[in-house]
Amino acid sequence: MTTQMIILNGGSSSGKSGIVRCLQDVLPVPWLAFGCDSFVDAMPARMQASDEGIVFAADGAVNIGAEFRALEAAWMSGVVAMVRAGARVVIDDVFLGGAASQQRWQRALGGLPVLWVGVRCDSAVAAGREVARGDRTQGMAASQAEAVHEGVIYDLEVDTTHTESLACARTIAARLG
Repeated sequence: MTTQMIILNGGSSSGKSGIVRCLQDVLPVPWLAFGCDSFVDAMPARMQASDEGIVFAADGAVNIGAEFRALEAAWMSGVVAMVRAGARVVIDDVFLGGAASQQRWQRALGGLPVLWVGVRCDSAVAAGREVARGDRTQGMAASQAEAVHEGVIYDLEVDTTHTESLACARTIAARLG
């Protein structure tokens, strides 16, 4: 079976979304894109500031509750169902729990082949992007830059510190064959 799913993991403002857009342009067949940001945006507003949902602290920390995890599991299962139905999907995620986050995806995947991609970026560069974006809590990029990769096993890693999204996307596409 050929790979129909790519999961990109990296900290906030590491360049994942740009890579995803470029992947959609360079891959010869259509790939759907989904990410943790769109998942969070799809939740009821009351869960976006709740201990049971997700809380973005003033220092950039992100706290996750039980209701968030339950919805996340359902979302992951739904994404996997689309892949099993024939869609090709690229995921833009932030593994706040490092290896535990990857394991949640692995459980949902049930053996489905995936290309695991680590997206790295120097924390100072990511922090600068965070400020320029203006839509993130300052401190999030620096706190996540390394933590999201702890214990995660990748098939491929790219670094956006000095490499453009398009070049990273081409590297990933070449790995698909």
